[in-house]
Amino acid sequence: MVLPASRKARALLGFLVATGRPHRRERLCDLLWDLPSDPRAALRWAMTKLRKVVDTPGRSRIAADRERVAFVKDCVRVDTHQIYARLAEAGGGVPFADLEVMAGQLEGVFLDGLDNAGDDDFAAWLMAEREDARLARLDVLRRLAAHPDAGPAADKWRKLWRAADPSANMVDDSAAPSNRTQNKPAGRPDHAARARRNALKSQRIGFCEAEDGAKIAFASVGDGPPLLKAANWLNHLEFDWASPIWGRSFAELARFRSFIRYDERGCGLSDWDVADLGFDAFVSDLEAVADKLGLERFPLLGISQGCAVSIEYAVRHPERVSGLILFGGYAAGWRHLASPEEQARREAVLTLTKLGWGTDNPAYRHIFSKTFMPDAGPEVLDWFDDFQRQTASPDNAARFQDAFGHIDVRDRLAQVRVPTLVLHSRHDQRIPLDMGRAIASAIPDAQFVVLESKNHILLDHEPAWRKAYLAIGRFLAEHGI
Repeated sequence: MVLPASRKARALLGFLVATGRPHRRERLCDLLWDLPSDPRAALRWAMTKLRKVVDTPGRSRIAADRERVAFVKDCVRVDTHQIYARLAEAGGGVPFADLEVMAGQLEGVFLDGLDNAGDDDFAAWLMAEREDARLARLDVLRRLAAHPDAGPAADKWRKLWRAADPSANMVDDSAAPSNRTQNKPAGRPDHAARARRNALKSQRIGFCEAEDGAKIAFASVGDGPPLLKAANWLNHLEFDWASPIWGRSFAELARFRSFIRYDERGCGLSDWDVADLGFDAFVSDLEAVADKLGLERFPLLGISQGCAVSIEYAVRHPERVSGLILFGGYAAGWRHLASPEEQARREAVLTLTKLGWGTDNPAYRHIFSKTFMPDAGPEVLDWFDDFQRQTASPDNAARFQDAFGHIDVRDRLAQVRVPTLVLHSRHDQRIPLDMGRAIASAIPDAQFVVLESKNHILLDHEPAWRKAYLAIGRFLAEHGI
C-alpha cells in the first residue's frame, strides 16, 4: 500500500494497529499533535488520509465515534501479533519453514521512519515495541539454530543469532521459550532475562576501604563510559541484578556504559558491623568507590536517599561529576519535614522493624514493599520482602530509617553546578512529588520529568519506566556525558 506522506498519519496507523484497541481522541492528540490551534482537526485530517488507503468497498477500517478511534482488525492479519502468539503457544514445535518466514518478517527496524513523530510518550511506546520485536527475532533465531530440521543451515542461523546477540550462550537442545515474568504481555519473549543472567556472570566485584575503615563492595558490568550509581535503600550486588525489580533497569543502563554500583555500608556484601551509619559515612562510601576505580569524570545516578548523597558528592567534587540523574529523591528527611503524626508513625515502624524484621513473617517488611511498589503483583512483593530480609539485619534496617530521617542537603541544592535531570513519580506513596519538585526548582537549570506512576521503584512493564529511560538517554546524549 502507498501510505500517506504525512509521518504523523503513518504514526497514527502504526499505533492503532500495533496496540489493537480503541483510544480516546484526546490521548491520540496528545501523543502526536502538539499544536496551538486545533489538534482534533489534525486528527480528523489524518483519519481521512488513512481511510483512502486502508478502507475497502463496503468496509471501513478506521472506526471512530465522538470519543474513540480504533483500527478494525476483522479479516486483517497483523504479523507481529501472530508471531508473538505463535511463539507463546507452540512451545518448541514451530516448523522450521515457519520460523524462517518469521525471521524474515522481523528483520529490519519495527515501524521504521516514525522516530520523532510524536511526544515523549509516543517515543517511549515506539522504543518498547521495537525492543519486543527485537527480542522476538532473537527467540526465532535461537530456535532456528537449535531446530532438529536445520541441517547444514544451522551454522547460518547460529551465526545470525550470535551477531544479533553477542551474549548468547551455546545453542542448547531445547528450543522452548523461557517462562514469562509476571506482568509480561502474553507471547512476548523473555530473552532479555537470560541476557541479564549472562551479564551477571561477567560482573566484576571488588572491595575498597572507606575513610573509617569500613569495607565497601562494588561491582561493574558492561563497557564504555562510566555511570556510577549511588547506593539506596538496601542493595545486594549478587541479588539485585537478577531481580524482577532492578534487573531490566540495570541491564538498560549497562547496554552502552560501564555501569558501576556498590552496596552501602550495613547491607549486602559490604561490612554490616559498622559504628557509623550516617549521611557523611554514606558520602564517604561513594568517595571511596570513585577513588578506588580512578574515575576522573562521570555522571552520577541517585535513587531515593541516594539523590541526597549524589547531590552532596557533586557539590564537594564538581570537577569529577559530569551530570546528575536523580530519581524519586528528597533533600530533607522525615525528621525535618514530617508532621508530628507522621513522625509518630515512623517511630512506630522503627520499633516494628527492630522486633520483626528478621522473622519468617513478611508482614514487617511488607510495610516497605507495599509503599515502594503499590502497583506490584504478589510475586514481586514476595521477592522484595525476602530480598530485604537477606540484605540487612533488623538493627541495621532500623538504623537506616533513622539516618534517612536526618538527611538535609537543602542548602546544597543551589550550589550544584552540573547538568541535572530530576525524575519523580506523580503519585509516589513513599516520597511525595513535591519533594522532587523542590529539588528540581532549587538546582540551577535542572530538568524535571514527572512520571505517571504510583511506584517509588518503577516496574519495567510500566509506560513510566519506558519514559524514564528514554529521558535518561536523551539527557546523557544532549549533554555529551
